[in-house]
Amino acid sequence: MAQLEGDAKQEYVAGLFASIAGKYDLMNDLMTFGQHRRWKKHTARITAQGLHGISLDIACGTGDLARALSRRQEIAHSVGLDLLPEMISLGNAKIRSQNLSSKVTLMLGDALRLPFPDGSFACATAGFSLRNMPDLKAALAEMVRVVKPGGRVTTLELSPMPGGLKSSLFRLCFHKLVPLLGGLISGNRAAYAYLPQSVDYFLEADRLAAIFRELGLVDVGYRRMGMGTVALHWGQRPQ
Repeated sequence: MAQLEGDAKQEYVAGLFASIAGKYDLMNDLMTFGQHRRWKKHTARITAQGLHGISLDIACGTGDLARALSRRQEIAHSVGLDLLPEMISLGNAKIRSQNLSSKVTLMLGDALRLPFPDGSFACATAGFSLRNMPDLKAALAEMVRVVKPGGRVTTLELSPMPGGLKSSLFRLCFHKLVPLLGGLISGNRAAYAYLPQSVDYFLEADRLAAIFRELGLVDVGYRRMGMGTVALHWGQRPQ
């Protein structure tokens, strides 16, 4: 199902993530041994560095990146947007428990049709969500549109690894153990079978960087993390 496109992909993915929302954070911790928190903190630092204003996290899930951005001194307020009310509800509970209600706003919305005027944000990011977009380039174009000139766009995403022994071992683990564990924890094995498939169909890091440049971003770069399994991309909207 990872090769679906357009509305069919959006509907399929939304159904999967709605069904596992209650176990979403736990599974992220288990699959990455908690490292996703460090990656998101680093992404927030790169995203906000040298800027000042309001940040945006699209397809924010339970709001990890939105909350990490809110803790940056450069960020006056952090906005997170997601298609699923289940994720927004869980994210708002975390915001209240961490006393961040004055710093973070989560809202329902579609990443392909962001409900904001041009140049509304100092920066925009997307964490582990690009693979799920029915139109990846359109989602990135919307991020670029709502960022001010001089602002930054970043993405944190699982990335296909170059061929080799390490890649083969990772794929074996990812395709076999993750669906098994996901089925046991969440009760929905299909959702966690989709996850490794979606990485197989996703762009290599160089190709994603090329799309950043096609959309007019400058100073584009990326850094691999997680032994090469994750890529953090960044680019600036020209002044």
